[in-house]
Amino acid sequence: MAPEELEINPYELLGVGVEATDGDVKSAYRKLSLKVHPDRNPNNPEAAQKFHELNQAYELLLDPLRRLALTSQIKAKEARKARFAKYDAKRKNLQEELEERERAFKKQKLDKASEDRKREMENERIKEQGRRLREEKEAELNKRVEEETVEDGDSAADEESEIPTLGHLDTTIKIKYNLTEYPDLKTSSSLASLLTQFGSMDEPSIVLSMKPPKKAPTKPPKFATALVPFKQIGDAFAAVCSSGREDRRLKNIDVSWAEGKEPKIIKWLKDKGMLGKESQPKQDPQPNPVPSSNFNKAASLVESASCGSLGFSSFPESFGTATKDEPKSASTSLASGLDYEAVTLMRLRQAERAKLEKELREQEENE
Repeated sequence: MAPEELEINPYELLGVGVEATDGDVKSAYRKLSLKVHPDRNPNNPEAAQKFHELNQAYELLLDPLRRLALTSQIKAKEARKARFAKYDAKRKNLQEELEERERAFKKQKLDKASEDRKREMENERIKEQGRRLREEKEAELNKRVEEETVEDGDSAADEESEIPTLGHLDTTIKIKYNLTEYPDLKTSSSLASLLTQFGSMDEPSIVLSMKPPKKAPTKPPKFATALVPFKQIGDAFAAVCSSGREDRRLKNIDVSWAEGKEPKIIKWLKDKGMLGKESQPKQDPQPNPVPSSNFNKAASLVESASCGSLGFSSFPESFGTATKDEPKSASTSLASGLDYEAVTLMRLRQAERAKLEKELREQEENE
């Protein structure tokens, strides 16, 4: 019988190991054969079969070739079992690792879901808090706007009733003209002679600029620009209203306010209905100061200012004449007994004149 045909391991059947000697095999056979012999077990129907299997195992183990083949077969089977056991352990480890990963993934997923819920709840809380703050801010802002509206209405009413203060350039006009058309207007005195028809002015403070063309600096200047300070705002207003008028000898001469905008006092007078739009002044052949026809409504307010006084019958003191008559020199002013205030005023006027000249030069350079 071939070893591969054995269903029972002969070594296990005889109770010996693979390294057992022939003597060990014979001794084990004698002991077992006495136990399983059919004569000694007449009532056991399987005794004959067991005895037969025992004899076959005994014969196989005493045959060196068959025993060698059996031993090799058993060792290969045990090696295969050991290999399978190792594979089972590896598979078991892989299974455990996989399960651990799955548990970690589930835990991470649950933690992430929990964090997402917490984040959503926090976002909702922040949104709700922001909504409440926004509503409170809006309510506060609306309340403030209402209060400011009431205050603005009160202040607007106060402003309408208050006369604006006279700015330092409100009585100063700016004129531009072509020197080719007006070659005689190259001095402050000639400008003063032309504009004296509107009223008295501060001739020493007139700023006249004649600049040659930028592309031809050696050529004579073509245009002139001047700042002329009047002593009364009504006279300055009349001059601005006469801009470009041929009957006032101002044809092609642009006359505007020095600051480029209408003084607040003029706008206030218009809002009060004491002045209309800037219209042309009445034609008057006399060379005396001629206010505009519309400004006659405020003549009692404006023309009441004198050169030597800052008081008005209806305007506040700040609406007086733009300047005081300043002395010709510091020595004569001191000699005539002027006080410290007069000397200070003279210095301030000199500084103002220098400032106007600088602004005029910068404006011409920008143009």
